[in-house]
Amino acid sequence: MQTIEFHFDFGSPNAYLAHLVVPQIEARANVQIQYVPVLLGGLFKATNNASPMVTEKDILNKREYRQMETARFLRDWNVPAQVANPHFPVNTLQIMRGATYALRAGILTPYVEAMFTSMWRKAKKMDDLDVIQSELTAAQLPVDEILAGIAQAETKQTLIDNTQASVARGNFGSPTFFVGEQMFFGKNTCKDVEAEIERLIAER
Repeated sequence: MQTIEFHFDFGSPNAYLAHLVVPQIEARANVQIQYVPVLLGGLFKATNNASPMVTEKDILNKREYRQMETARFLRDWNVPAQVANPHFPVNTLQIMRGATYALRAGILTPYVEAMFTSMWRKAKKMDDLDVIQSELTAAQLPVDEILAGIAQAETKQTLIDNTQASVARGNFGSPTFFVGEQMFFGKNTCKDVEAEIERLIAER
């Protein structure tokens, strides 16, 4: 089976919603989806992209359509809506470096769950170091180890490398899935991701 990757940044509410459906896809297809931390700001800079808050703010009806689209997604996948974060947009550099370290340390799964929950269920200000420490503590994660890992040159460079490699493969935002070399952007491609996985399984 080809590698299946989920390129994510905690700052994207749509990445959070896609994260919620990953377990359903994994269970039905009996596969494991690998989480790859990338920096959304770096993706935007490298591809001359910007947040929908910027690119779509003056488009008549677009915001209302996105709300309707999200409502259908929540219904179809039976997942809860994210909570509006009053601090949005949040600078996610530190917690994305934390994800990069957590992957190397073998604690990515609980770390990802804690950070997505803090951002999009608890609506915390996740660019505040005191808040980050508090949320790591609440999740019973190794706070000092992760904070030290965030500061490591290797961690910083790996996040840069991940982001550049993602751009080189065609990515321009988050959430993005890669099934082998096939790229699927946005939460609304989750069904397409599952269909591509099923197709590959059928061909084996």
